[in-house]
Amino acid sequence: MKLLFVTQVMDRNDSVLGAYHGWVREFASQFEAVTVICLREGEHMLPPNVRVYSLGKEVGTSRLTRLARLFVYLWRERKNYESVLVHMNQEYILAVGWLWKLLGKRIYLWRNHYAGSILTDLAAAFCTKVFCTSRHSYTAKYRKSVLMPVGIDLSLFKEHPGVGRIKNSILFLARMTPSKRPDMLLRALHIIKNKGVPFSASFYGSPLPKDRSYYQSLQAEVKTKGLSEVSFFAGVPNTDTPALYNA
Repeated sequence: MKLLFVTQVMDRNDSVLGAYHGWVREFASQFEAVTVICLREGEHMLPPNVRVYSLGKEVGTSRLTRLARLFVYLWRERKNYESVLVHMNQEYILAVGWLWKLLGKRIYLWRNHYAGSILTDLAAAFCTKVFCTSRHSYTAKYRKSVLMPVGIDLSLFKEHPGVGRIKNSILFLARMTPSKRPDMLLRALHIIKNKGVPFSASFYGSPLPKDRSYYQSLQAEVKTKGLSEVSFFAGVPNTDTPALYNA
């Protein structure tokens, strides 16, 4: 079996999507060949049966250029994949799902988000199966949906005896965006501080450009409420997070 994996980023050092580099490495052990089409390409170390093609966002290509490249790659590589797994972005299916259907490719979508729309429904209509990890995902409602494990590399995420655990410490690790609810945790921390409970809290994650003002409002809230126990840190690569979890 040959797989086409369509994703946003193929970069092992990306602080948000670096984990999916590990997914592709595992796919490579299960499939004869894996072709990756990504919006942006960074550093990767993948087996020889994996080929990566970028739509060029890392060099500033326009949307029209990226769409043209997508069609070129899909057509040129059409004999090198039998099934398609689209990761997160339904837009790819909306744009080229009809072509995959004409080529006789099976289409699968992984999308795990509480929000969705009629466009999500339309994309799902093209799919053989839709994967998600939570029953609260918008995509969990389809009869063709499959609830699956999160997909964590247990060889990496395990207890590290050499890392000392910080007493009464709290870790929040996610992209800094309203959908992840870091503001809710800050409100909870303010409550427990007022009750005299000792703690420290570390917020690891970076905002997208559109969420920068939201991130700044979180930092301002910490100062306003006098939450000196709270520290903010930029997002880190997925490979660096086991030590944070252990601490």
